Amino acid sequence: MYKQIVLKYNDKLNNKDLLAIKLFNESFKTNEIQLEHDHNQVIVLLRELDINKLQDIYVRFSSYTSKTIFQDLLNSIEQIKSYGIKGKKRNYVDYNKERKVKQRKKKQIKRSQYYYAKENIFTKKENKFPEKYLNQIIVGDSENILNNIPDNCVDLVFTSPPYNFGLDYNKNQDDHYWEDYFSKLFKIFKECIRVTKYGGRIIINIQPLFSDYIPSHHLISNFFIKEKLIWKGEILWEKNNYNCKYTAWGSWKSPSSPYLKYTWEFIEIFCKGDLKKNGNKENIDISADEFKKWVLGKWSIAPEKNMKKYKHPAMFPEELVERVLKLFSYKKDIILDPFNGVGTTSVVSKRLNRKYIGIDISREYCKVAQARIKDLEEKN
Repeated sequence: MYKQIVLKYNDKLNNKDLLAIKLFNESFKTNEIQLEHDHNQVIVLLRELDINKLQDIYVRFSSYTSKTIFQDLLNSIEQIKSYGIKGKKRNYVDYNKERKVKQRKKKQIKRSQYYYAKENIFTKKENKFPEKYLNQIIVGDSENILNNIPDNCVDLVFTSPPYNFGLDYNKNQDDHYWEDYFSKLFKIFKECIRVTKYGGRIIINIQPLFSDYIPSHHLISNFFIKEKLIWKGEILWEKNNYNCKYTAWGSWKSPSSPYLKYTWEFIEIFCKGDLKKNGNKENIDISADEFKKWVLGKWSIAPEKNMKKYKHPAMFPEELVERVLKLFSYKKDIILDPFNGVGTTSVVSKRLNRKYIGIDISREYCKVAQARIKDLEEKN
């Protein structure tokens, strides 16, 4: 007995596709998963599966076929939310029978999901967002500004914290600088948690401080976990900046101290109180094709090209914000960026029919952000 999935294509399967299917079938046992084919469609016979093995096969075999068979297969299986667990495998057939075990409820409680966030004291009561801050670009210290905003009134926070808050940097006192930096950063993030609604999301774009060997993404994740937020996941933003691979190797051809280089940044996603965010279905604006592509945890997006134009050294591109907002928020939601810079989050929020509040300590950056908003309004 199998669970069946049918993948249909416009063109007939060719010899290259059939060879890829044959190699795939040889990689799995018949009681796990097998692929059959008929003209322009692939019939998936699914029973039980090690999803990590399937992901490895997807990476290895995707180039073997002229179609997107293995990507479509992985997407379809990942959308199946009901299955049992047996060792490393997901069981998609008769899994309910396996669940009928003695003291099942007690075992579930003992082995509960996101145990680290269970004892939170978040309330579900929402408050109205102050009209005077709605759809505004505000100059100021985010910690102070957010103090004036009530609890539970923001739907989503998306930001990329800078490595400078106007704090005094002294090369002879690096340790004190970073202590002050993270202390200030976490005070602002605490305010972000407070103003976010129950079920709302806080999403941080960050990369490690490679030259100082400070794993910023881990420190920030640990902070939110300690604050009882649920870690929903992590996206790798692949910037395709391959030139960095060929510089700063550290100890050349020696294991003494090789210096690792990265072509990506991290996007850490957290939920307050609940993984599910309620919203009006009419306010969903993500397409099926976008959803299938974007739930894969690696996004290939080129860096922002207009940083010189806007006189900002570290902007993220509008496409990154668009994906985050469409995948994790609804139209008419309120979006907060406490490190708004030149306003990319606010501009995209407005373009996608979200409400926004952007805060930044730099008056010059806020002027640029306001000008970008004005340009968008004039075009519309």
